[in-house]
Amino acid sequence: MNAKYDVVVLGAGAAGLMCAMTAAARGCHVLLLERAEKVGKKILISGGGRCNFTNLGCTPDRFISSNPHFCKSALVRYGPQDFISLVEKHRIPYHEKTLGQLFCNSSAQSIVNMLLDECAVAAVSIRTGCDVTKITRTDRFLITTNLGNISAPKLVLATGGLSIPKMGATGFACDIAKQFNLPTTDTSPGLVPFTFSGEKLTLMRLLTGVTLEVLVRCGKQAFRENLLFTHRGLSGPAILQASSYWRQGSTILIDLLPGVDATQFLLDCKATRPNAEARTVLAKLMPRRLAEALTKQHLTTDPLAAISNHKLSQLGKALNNWQLTPIGSEGYAKAEVTIGGVATSALSSKTMESNAVPGLYVIGEAVDVTGWLGGYNFQWAWSSGWVAGNAI
Repeated sequence: MNAKYDVVVLGAGAAGLMCAMTAAARGCHVLLLERAEKVGKKILISGGGRCNFTNLGCTPDRFISSNPHFCKSALVRYGPQDFISLVEKHRIPYHEKTLGQLFCNSSAQSIVNMLLDECAVAAVSIRTGCDVTKITRTDRFLITTNLGNISAPKLVLATGGLSIPKMGATGFACDIAKQFNLPTTDTSPGLVPFTFSGEKLTLMRLLTGVTLEVLVRCGKQAFRENLLFTHRGLSGPAILQASSYWRQGSTILIDLLPGVDATQFLLDCKATRPNAEARTVLAKLMPRRLAEALTKQHLTTDPLAAISNHKLSQLGKALNNWQLTPIGSEGYAKAEVTIGGVATSALSSKTMESNAVPGLYVIGEAVDVTGWLGGYNFQWAWSSGWVAGNAI
């Protein structure tokens, strides 16, 4: 495969496919290279196989970056409605779930097929099973691969981050960025379950599989969504959201009964149902297994009438303000995204091109821009890919 192209895009995920088809539609001779044997692997597993392809609430404050303003330009120029229009053009049925999340009615494969169809119409050349072993730059980028040597004046890094290594994720984009002296930020797993130890883990293991709606606070951020107890600790949307803001050693606060004053509820039940047990009345508001486990930790099995108001107040406060310090997370193996990446200071927010290396572009998860759970990271992939594709 000794050839010259106008543009070589490395990585056929969401951002890479969008960039390739956009640039090719403008008349560029584009080659899209993918290390895996098929394109869009992370698209296919997203959203439980139905691809949560965007979110109607894609505002900049729902993205994490060392420069919170960086994502604004791309999101404004190619927003959720633009991608929705593409989905509708291809007659892919979709629906809105909670909190503005849009999912395909059927398989995520329909999104991959749509992107491949657009690439085909624009005459994008796609090669899978392609390992890039070396990149150098003279007046053009020279790319050495197991399939041959390629050269192009424009090179796009769309190889993602470190999350889900079993699907082929690597730190390739940051490695190449460093090779060309582009600054990078520290990386960490994002949207990832928490792990615990000791008595807390013992409790969580007893409750494995239990889920309920909670309010989780981490620093200044708060998320009201479901929590799931696991054999390693805590997961579920609320926990995954909080994890992106969590730092080692810090504490999270969980309100297990959001919207309910648990202390007042217990005291009222003591007055109206004095012979009932705390676990019985709490089971009206939360899963029975959880009610039993927490009351066992804090109270005796005596009826409410026999328990002091002080003890009931202590339990109530624990229910509304459960303080937990995770020992860590399940790491990149279970993380949906990577926090950090190529520093935004190195790139133009209008084109995604390197400020110091003309012709080098970085898009998608490889950039230090990370969205919330719920379609935000896909929208960043579409937006940054579109911006770069139109700038090349």
